[in-house]
Amino acid sequence: MGRGRLSLHNALGACALACMSLAARAEVQESHAREPYPVHARPEQTLREALNAATPITSGGQRFHGYTHWNVRWNFWWQQDTAGRCRITRVSTRLQSRIQMPELATGTAAQTAAFARYHTALYQHELGHVEFGRKAAQAIDRGIAALPPAPDCPTLEQQANALGQRLLAEQVQQERDYDQRTRHGATQGAQLTD
Repeated sequence: MGRGRLSLHNALGACALACMSLAARAEVQESHAREPYPVHARPEQTLREALNAATPITSGGQRFHGYTHWNVRWNFWWQQDTAGRCRITRVSTRLQSRIQMPELATGTAAQTAAFARYHTALYQHELGHVEFGRKAAQAIDRGIAALPPAPDCPTLEQQANALGQRLLAEQVQQERDYDQRTRHGATQGAQLTD
């Protein structure tokens, strides 16, 4: 079954005093990676046995066949006016994700056919985990860019990072609900009959 886990998310605030336009610019950059692990199914094994033997993914004493790790980082720049008020001028947010999935190296024709069906459903479930990271990154990017000016730059920095952490926590909880609701992908077809 698929299981998404999140890393510790780091908020990075960077200040710059360069003049920019009144509207804050925002941008989300994404990078995604796949990390396959080999599965060698013997004819006398069920596909579940082969996957359980091969998977490097364990959590809470359970074995999982797919795993998604995503991380959101943000940077922002501000401008301070002559009265000391500070406003966000630019936001840059980065989403990095890595999906760990099985790759059938050897197996019978029946195992290969069953694996293909299972793999497709499991991968779709894992892409659902990536979507929570994407939603977090986009909400953080837009939210920080839309912050009103603050009385000073330390206050603005605190407000921006607090907003980022809150929006991140919302997606983390929604992702946990997703795994419970789908039983780690089983209701989406990521289950084996043997």
